[in-house]
Amino acid sequence: MRSARVGVALGDSDPVRLEFTTMHMRTMGNSGLEVSAIGLGCMGMSQSYGPNPGSRDEMISLLRAAVERGVTFFDTAEVYGPFVNEELVGEALAPVRDQVVIATKFGFQFGSDGRSAGLTSRPEQIKPAAEASLRRLKVDTIDLYYQHRVNPELPIEEVAGAVKELIEQGKVKHFGMSEAAAQTIRRAHAVQPVTALQSEYSLWWRRPEEEVLPTLAELGIGFVPFSPLGKGFLTGKIDKDTEFTSSDIRTSIPRFTAEARQANQALIDLLNSIAEPRNATAAQVALAWLLAQQPWISPIPGTRRLERLDENLAAADLELTAEELRDLDDAAMHIKVQGERYPEHLERMTNL
Repeated sequence: MRSARVGVALGDSDPVRLEFTTMHMRTMGNSGLEVSAIGLGCMGMSQSYGPNPGSRDEMISLLRAAVERGVTFFDTAEVYGPFVNEELVGEALAPVRDQVVIATKFGFQFGSDGRSAGLTSRPEQIKPAAEASLRRLKVDTIDLYYQHRVNPELPIEEVAGAVKELIEQGKVKHFGMSEAAAQTIRRAHAVQPVTALQSEYSLWWRRPEEEVLPTLAELGIGFVPFSPLGKGFLTGKIDKDTEFTSSDIRTSIPRFTAEARQANQALIDLLNSIAEPRNATAAQVALAWLLAQQPWISPIPGTRRLERLDENLAAADLELTAEELRDLDDAAMHIKVQGERYPEHLERMTNL
C-alpha cells in the first residue's frame, strides 16, 4: 500500500463516507486501463460456493470496504446469479463510480425461467445484453466488457465487431475475452484491440504459460487471473477432511475429491515453506507469485469475508525474492497436481 487519502461520496440517499487507501496500480498491457494490482472477483457473493455467510447488506459493506482499501477493479457477469451479482455490485459501487473499474461479461443465453441455457454471443444479442448490464450496474459505460466464453459456432470476428460498435457508441470502453486460445485472441484483436484476457491461472493451473501469456506479451494485452487461489485450495484452509455443502461447486470438481485434496497437499506445504519465514500466509505467497510473473497481471481473488480480503490485499506488498521465486518454480515442477480442474461439461466451454 502507498499513501492514504480521505473522501466523501454521496449515495442515492444517505451520504456514504469512505476513507481511501491507495494501492499499487497496474496497467492492462498497451491499453492505458489502470487497475489495482489486486482486484476483487464478486461471483462468490451470489453463487457457487455454498450458502452466503453474510446478508446482501454485508456484501455491500464488503465491496465498499474493498474500495476503502484501495481496490479499484471489480469483476462480475450477467450470468452470476443470474443477474443479481451485477445488481449487487452496481448498488455497492454507485457512490464511487468514478473511482473504480467495473468489468462484466456477456455470452450466455437464458431460458424463460431466467436460468443459463448455454453459450451464445450472437452479435444481435450482445447490444441488448450490454444495455441490461448497464441498467443493473447503474452505469453509463461498461469499463471492461468480456466475452465470457468463446462460442465455437460463431466467427470471433463477428463478436469483436459487435463490441467495437458498442465502443464507438460509448457504451463500452474496453473489450476483453475469457478462457480464449491464443489464435482466437489474435483474430479478435485484429478487429477490435483486446484490452485484457481473463483465464484461470495459479500455481496449480499453469496452462496459460504455454501459448496464451506469450501472445498477450506480444500483443500488449493485460491478463486477469481468476481463481488465483485455486478456488480456495491454495489458502491452505482446505484439506482432505473439509466438507462442502451440496450447493458448493467444488463438490463437482475432480480436483476437490478427498483423494485429490490429500495428494495436492504437497503444493500447500511448498507455499508454507516460503510463507512461514516471511510471516506470511500460503494465500499471500500464491498471489505474490502471480504478481511477480508480469507487470500487466492483476488477479481477482474472491471472498465474502473481511479478514480474507485484508489477507489477500496484503499480498500486493509481499515482494518475493528471485531466489524464492526460483525455489517455488523448481519445486512446483516436481509436484503433479491431481484431478481435473473442471467437470467435463464445464471444460467443454473453454477455448484453451
